[in-house]
Order: sequence, then structure tokens, then C-alpha cells
Amino acid sequence: MRPMTDLEPVTEVNDMEESSVDAATNMKVLTERDEKETVENRIEKRPRAQTFSSYTGSSSDEDEVNPRDKNQKNSKGSSDFCVKNIDNAAFGRREIEIAEQEMPGLMALRRRAENDKPLSGAKIIGCTHITAQTAVLVETLASLGASVRWAACNIYSTQNEVAAALAEAGFSIYAWKGETEEDFWWCIDKCINSEGWQPNMILDDGGDATHLMLKRYPAMFNMIKGIVEESVTGVHRLYQLSKSGKLTVPAMNVNDSVTKTKFDNLYSCRESILDALKRTTDVMFGGKQIIICGYGEVGKGCASALKGLGCNVMVSEIDPICALQACMDGFRVTRLEEVVKNIDILITCSGNKNVVTRNHMDKMKTGCIVCNMGHSNTEIDVGSLRTPDLTWEKVRSQVDHIIWPDGKRIILLAEGRLVNLSCSSVPSFVVSITSATQALALIELYNAPQGRYKQDVYLLPKKMDEYVASLHLPTFDAHLTELSDEQAKYLGLNKTGPFKPNYYRY
Repeated sequence: MRPMTDLEPVTEVNDMEESSVDAATNMKVLTERDEKETVENRIEKRPRAQTFSSYTGSSSDEDEVNPRDKNQKNSKGSSDFCVKNIDNAAFGRREIEIAEQEMPGLMALRRRAENDKPLSGAKIIGCTHITAQTAVLVETLASLGASVRWAACNIYSTQNEVAAALAEAGFSIYAWKGETEEDFWWCIDKCINSEGWQPNMILDDGGDATHLMLKRYPAMFNMIKGIVEESVTGVHRLYQLSKSGKLTVPAMNVNDSVTKTKFDNLYSCRESILDALKRTTDVMFGGKQIIICGYGEVGKGCASALKGLGCNVMVSEIDPICALQACMDGFRVTRLEEVVKNIDILITCSGNKNVVTRNHMDKMKTGCIVCNMGHSNTEIDVGSLRTPDLTWEKVRSQVDHIIWPDGKRIILLAEGRLVNLSCSSVPSFVVSITSATQALALIELYNAPQGRYKQDVYLLPKKMDEYVASLHLPTFDAHLTELSDEQAKYLGLNKTGPFKPNYYRY
């Protein structure tokens, strides 16, 4: 595996929060030469592999023919899509219907706004994980008046049957599980560059669609009305563009919204990390020595979940504030180098690069499980394991044993990519919160009067965060207390909110 560049696919969930702002400074901007080589050579000049291995283990994996070499049409005769197997659309539709039952907030938003069509005329490029939950968002945006084209932000996280169901419903979906790197960029390019259809909005997860459009289609990029970004990596890219004066359109940072940070990053990861580890390794958690690299919201969720099952959890951190939080939560804060010989499971949650190096893995004991919960696939230096002295043995879907000459083996999950989306799933209810936030951000940017948002990166208005939360309260039969006029005056608040200042930390 070649080293990661800024144009290689970065794999976020859920958009994951880094534990320190310092990590942002470690991300390098490509030089013009690198950008040209990356975009032009990888998309156009690199020969396409004719077969690939897909590891979903699903009914849509009956062959290894690249979907780009298939001639598929949906029942309406449309061929404006590229998925693994359109014939599996019925199964995908069932998955979407199940997800709808667990996404009450997003469905409530759909019902409330579909008559007004607030996204009428919007043409949205989507580049996110393509799951049943994403499909509910896609169909919600369409019901609000938008036209969409969608690609995957991760080569492993696409649910093939769901992609087929969306294609059957008439959506232009270009994604399948097990894409090659060249397929990845081809799919995004097909969504951006479509005859007779010009996008005016971008919904991104990792910044790949934004980056590709800016480099290959700058005139088109300048016509965009707004960008909505939900991942740490993508947000850092936007801030880099803004700092360098290259961001010519307004962008909304959804990743740092309260509803994304507190619910998706924390509560979602707290459940999905356990699911991913159990599905892939059948590991017994009790008594295991585990180190969490990074104690942001993602790291906090992972650490608390594993501690609850009897694991001895340690934390490595660069930020003294996050480190102190870990100490107060009962976790030992240490350097990875000091404990790497004795750990049973290592989980990266930092969003940084080369957090786990070959030197670290050389010192691990046999059977150590290594996985990533951060956004990108750069946290574990997987490229350093692609050497003649090591043997790779695939033992099951998304599980590789890396064998050293002396017989030692470590267990690598999802090739260092996002383990909870590559190896399991994310709770639909939590995704409903994030998806509703994304939809509202798109509505806000698309309908904002000229001049409200400049060519910069903005946080989601507090009022929208509170509205998203309110959409999900009925599920718990929760009833809010209302302020009296006297109380509202005393606090200096509007009775309908927002109830907290922007600097308030929940």
C-alpha cells in the first residue's frame, strides 16, 4: 500500500473528532506538482484493474467483475449509475425501510418540510459513506426538492444492496464496496462531471469531492453556493483553503456542531467499537490490556465502552487537557512506547498520521489486535507492513494476520481504515441526528440571502443544533420545561431559544 496523500480516500464516520488542534498542523498541503500528478495520473492514466476482491459477504458479491465493466439498467431504463449489482435492489430497499424506523428526527424533518420544498433547484454532490442511513438522507433531500448525485467517501463502507436500491429508485449512485483507488476517484468524477447537470451544493465527508472539484473544475467550483462538511479531516482542509485564500464559496462546519460532536462521535462510537471488534475477532474483552490513542469524543466513547466490559484501558494523548480528562475518568495516561509490548488491543482515535509505526508493531506481542476509529487511514502506518519479510494472511472479511519471520502475528482490521463502518454498522438513531444536521445546514446555505455568508468556514447556528435535538426528543417521550416570561427576562433569553451562548461547552 502506497503512503497516503491528500488526494487518496480518507475514511471518516461518522466524521471523527481529533483530540487536539495540534493535529491539524501536521496535515500537509500538496504541492502543485503533487496535485497535478495525483489528480491527472490517478484518475486518467492509471490502468484499471479488471477484477477486485469485495469482502461484504453479501448477496451482491457473486462475482468479481468490476461494475464499470457491466452494462446495467434499472427497471425504468436508466443507466446513470454504477453499483455492484442492480438486481439486489429489493434487499437494499428493506434495509432502508428498517433504517427509517430508527431515524425519527430525519423523518420528522422530511414530513415538516417536504411541502415547502426548501431545496427546490438545489443540485447536490454527495460524497459520504453509503449505508442504509445515508439512503434515508438522500431520499429526504430529494423529497425537499433537491437533485442529487452520490459517491462514496470510503472504498470499504458502501452497502452494495443499498446502493442498488437507490439506483433502482432513480438516483445517480456511483459506489460499491471494494473499489480500487482509481475507481474511487472515477466515481467522484462521474458525479461531478455530468452532461446537462451542474452542481451548486456539496455535501462532503473528508473533503475529497471538494478537493477534486477545486482542482479539476475550478470554474464549476466557483459557482457552488455552499459546502457542508462533516469530518475533522475535511474541515481542516477547508480551513487550509480559507487560510490560503483558495476557498471561494461559503462552507458549513458540521463536524464541530454540538449534535455531531456529542452524539455521533461519543455515543455512536461507544457502541460501534464493541460491535466491530466482536464481529471480526470474537475477542473476550474481560481483562484485556487496551490502549486508546487519542481522547477526544471518539476516544472517550471507545474507552468508556471497553472499561465497562472489564478491560484495563490506557490512553495516550498529546493534549494536557484531554489527558487530564482521561485521568479524572480513571484511565492511566501513558506513552505508547512504554506499554506497546504488553497490550492486547490498540485503537487509534486521533485523526493524525503515523500514530502507530512499524517500530511499534515490531514490538507488539503475537495476537495483538490493531484497528482505527479515527477518520482517515493514515493513523496506522500500514504501508510499512507491505514488505517482503512479512506475510499477509486474510483470515476472514476485513481481518488480516500480519506474520513476522519468527512466527509472531498481529491482527489488523479493515487495513487500518475506519473499523466501525468497514466491519460493522453505526446505530441508525445516532446517524439520524447527524443527517438532520447536514440537511439543515444545506437548507441554510442554499436559502441564505446574498452576503450573509462570506467565503469562509462557519459553524452551524446554535438554533439549528437545538432544533435537531428537539426533533429526537419525542422518541424518549421527553417533555421540555418552558420558561416563564419572568424567567426568560432574568436570563436574557428568548423563550424559544437559543438557550446557550456559542461558547458554552456541553
